[in-house]
Amino acid sequence: MIFDHITLGQRVVFGSHRAAENLARVVAERGAKRVMLIAGEFELEMARNVSTQIEVALEYSDVVMHVPIETAEKARRAARETQTDLIVCVGGGSTTGLAKAVALTTGLPIVAVPTTYAGSEATNVWGLTENERKTTGVDNKVLPETIIYDASLTLSLPIEMSVASGLNGMAHCIDSMWAPRADPINAALASEGIRALNIGMQQIISEPHELPGREYALYGAYLSAVAFASAGSGLHHKLCHVLGGTFNLPHAQTHATVLPYVLAFNQGHAPLAAERIAAAFSHQDALSGLQALRREVQAPSALADYGYDEDDIATTVDITLENVPENNPREVTRENLTELLFAALHGADPATLLSQPATSDKN
Repeated sequence: MIFDHITLGQRVVFGSHRAAENLARVVAERGAKRVMLIAGEFELEMARNVSTQIEVALEYSDVVMHVPIETAEKARRAARETQTDLIVCVGGGSTTGLAKAVALTTGLPIVAVPTTYAGSEATNVWGLTENERKTTGVDNKVLPETIIYDASLTLSLPIEMSVASGLNGMAHCIDSMWAPRADPINAALASEGIRALNIGMQQIISEPHELPGREYALYGAYLSAVAFASAGSGLHHKLCHVLGGTFNLPHAQTHATVLPYVLAFNQGHAPLAAERIAAAFSHQDALSGLQALRREVQAPSALADYGYDEDDIATTVDITLENVPENNPREVTRENLTELLFAALHGADPATLLSQPATSDKN
């Protein structure tokens, strides 16, 4: 085995019904005096409950999906004017994304308190949208110093959103199997992430008001993000960033919808990765394992349900082809990417995208 793996340094504090206590301890240990609390309107009351044991200098709730550059600049000004010395973000991927946008230019440290299974809190990846183009980058300044996981904070997350968010985490795992810096350590983390998310999502569906399934899902989401942060963005994420940034499709639902199509597209050309994915699902085949979970949790199935239409496909293909990773297991062409998007648009059977196995595989 020959690989070069980087593990990001980050503290993880995990415990249900302990977010307020753990946040107070972390803030006190850091000696922060001017905390900027970022939370969207939906999570603001929850964020206030989580922060009852600390002093907050600024509550900030102007959170927008895909982090438009104008939204980021406004938050950066607010942080400077308040003389913020620590950012605490409570919420999902959009909230964490805004905190990262502030940290990117200010260097301020972040304590993240996730309320979904997005996984953004465990990566050093930032994303900003400008002129209908979503740009992403990597910078250790945006990696939250500490994550505080509390599964009780996800109890108010609607089932449909729990499913979409969990499959977003699953996408991090599966993309990590063949992303530009895929390696055996990432594969191990991603495999365990798939296993945990598979268990967690099924338990959330069967027992939505209980904590064990949500704890599994948070644990799996963390592993998925750590693998993704190391492995980098594969075809799935490059495609979904175009769909979100250019057409403003909802982040989690888009990832959940596109995932089986990219898996079907690649798995025949990455047999070792497909074998690992199948084993994590305790299934004989990677795609059928994912599809079994998707049927059980009634996953999103068609991009058309979110406002995407056939007229958008050509533009999506043009932009995506500029960013396809060179090491994707299967060659990506205008024709087969168009075929993938048509299938995802209408919710067609992803098995139609399966192709003959390649003669060699590096994954």
